Amino acid sequence: MSVDPTPNTAGRIRSRIKDRMAAHPVAAFLLLAIPLAWLAQVLAIVLLQDVTPGLLVELLVLLGAAVLVTAAADGRAGVRRLFSGVVRWRVGAGWYAMALLALPLLTLLTAVVTGTLREPGSGWAATAGLYLLKAVVIGALLGNVWEELAWAGVVQRRLMDRKGVLAGSLLTAIPFALIHLPQAFAARGFADTPWADVALSWGVLFGFAAVARYLLGMVFVGTGGSILILGLLHGSMNASQGMDTADWWQFIPAVAVLTAAVAAYLAARSRTTGQGSSGHALRRRRIPPYRAANP
Repeated sequence: MSVDPTPNTAGRIRSRIKDRMAAHPVAAFLLLAIPLAWLAQVLAIVLLQDVTPGLLVELLVLLGAAVLVTAAADGRAGVRRLFSGVVRWRVGAGWYAMALLALPLLTLLTAVVTGTLREPGSGWAATAGLYLLKAVVIGALLGNVWEELAWAGVVQRRLMDRKGVLAGSLLTAIPFALIHLPQAFAARGFADTPWADVALSWGVLFGFAAVARYLLGMVFVGTGGSILILGLLHGSMNASQGMDTADWWQFIPAVAVLTAAVAAYLAARSRTTGQGSSGHALRRRRIPPYRAANP
């Protein structure tokens, strides 16, 4: 009597894959997420001449990879902890003000300083309303919270835990930028986009990713692991870039200024109260997941 070895073989393969994912969760996440996200973006640009459907698929890929890797590494309890950051809202009003108001105000200030501020065609009230719609509803709630669930909750938290806030954030910036590379071709397609423009776009992307991930990493630690605040801040970045009162680039120095301000605040808080010392940019110590460190 012969026995079909296939079920046992398949079970061993699944067990081996799960063990590898549990041993190397960051690498597993990146190997799953980046190729699939690239494929979705490329197909959307080539077939639909619109990268937006590809970005929606990318969001699902990130969320699915985050849950799969976390379940393999930390079990169901780890998945619950991961999603608990989404509802971690008791972080102090100051963090909400920073996440929603700092970047648009700093972007407008940059426009004033550089002499490029312009009157919005739809009026200031409509511009403010559109900003909040893009930052909170379209950005944070529908997209950026779930994007940060993956990047901050799975990748950056683990890298910061091992390397410290600064190094862990800069390491996260590399794959974070890589996954966005196809967007350089979104406007004109692969055939009609000059490589000089692609090189400039990619250079700005990697530089901005380094600053942005450092800011998001510090806020993650400072809020005790609030994915909700990170989603709002990420949505604010995107919405500030799209305001019709300033040129597209003016949100970049705004992000740099906010990064310096948050670093200074966390350093001062560490010196005066001892609270949030793990948020200090230059201290390389282990960062417990979702440590309570609210202002």
